Amino acid sequence: MIRLTTYHLLSCLAIFASIIPSAPGWAEDPTSIQQLLEEPKIYHLRHVTLRGIVREVQALAPYTLPNGESCYGAYLFRLEEEEATIPVAVLGICGRPLVRDPEVEDGDHVDVSATIQAPSHGGYYLSFKGLKLATEQETVVQAVADRILPVVE
Repeated sequence: MIRLTTYHLLSCLAIFASIIPSAPGWAEDPTSIQQLLEEPKIYHLRHVTLRGIVREVQALAPYTLPNGESCYGAYLFRLEEEEATIPVAVLGICGRPLVRDPEVEDGDHVDVSATIQAPSHGGYYLSFKGLKLATEQETVVQAVADRILPVVE
């Protein structure tokens, strides 16, 4: 069994990104985290690219969806940009038990392609206690990542 380290995975992703610089969804300039936090409802369910430094990576225990299916390998981290930070969720892989370490480490400079979930969205969000139902009073603004690439300068 071949096990890729975070370094190898991020290196492969960086090479892929440099080969295909005009990939759909990646050509846009990064959205400011501060701007997003000032007007979160404008960004609700919008797909954006965020750039920042990874902080507080936390692997999550498996969680269960409302349909009873279990998901594995999820993790959370905070993406920091100057004075602003946003929680980022990386969803688990559902339906089959597996071990997946977080693909980022504290201090990594990354671009995150994500869908934004704004407060009072009435849906679900990923917390340190697993999948949670958001309430009307919820103030969680969360980015749900679908792609993370290292920033190559």
